[in-house]
Parts: sequence; C-alpha cells; structure tokens
Amino acid sequence: MTEYEGVGGLLPPDEREKLTVRLQHAVNVFVDSPRGAVEEADEVLHETVNRVTKTLAHRRRTIRTAWQSMGEGEERTADTERLRLALRDYRETAERLLRL
Repeated sequence: MTEYEGVGGLLPPDEREKLTVRLQHAVNVFVDSPRGAVEEADEVLHETVNRVTKTLAHRRRTIRTAWQSMGEGEERTADTERLRLALRDYRETAERLLRL
C-alpha cells in the first residue's frame, strides 16, 4: 500500500505518533475536562479518517494509472505483468483494510 510498514501503516510514523499523543492526552485530561477530552478525541478521529482516506485515494489512483495507461489491442507479456502487479496491489490494499 504505502512505504509505511507494520500496524497502522496507512500513515507515516510521525503522523501516527502525533495523533497517538493527542489521543492519549485526551484520555489523560478526561477527569479534569470531560467535554474537552471528548472534543479532542473527536478531532483526532476526524483527522485520522481524513488522512487515511486521502492516502487510500492516492493509492488507488496510482494503481489505476499503472494499468489503465496500457493501450488497447493485443496483450503482450509486459501488459499481462502490469495487470498482475495491479491485481496484487489491489488485493494487498483491500486485505489490509479488511483486517482493520
């Protein structure tokens, strides 16, 4: 999917860390500021969803460009290989999402 490996690999490690710290902060301040904590957690989730959505849309565009740029007509070995790679990338991306 992306160059980011491991759990939560849909975002760069530094972005994941910042969002994780903000979420933990919201949890930690709940006793003193319940509403503020929940508002912060809501914003962290909103930002996370937006960023992951953008990452996935970019990934899909990249995969589509790779196979749709092939010309119509006779399939050659190279074209079949590009299609195989595109299918692999689609499968890997979908499987990662299904594991969430």
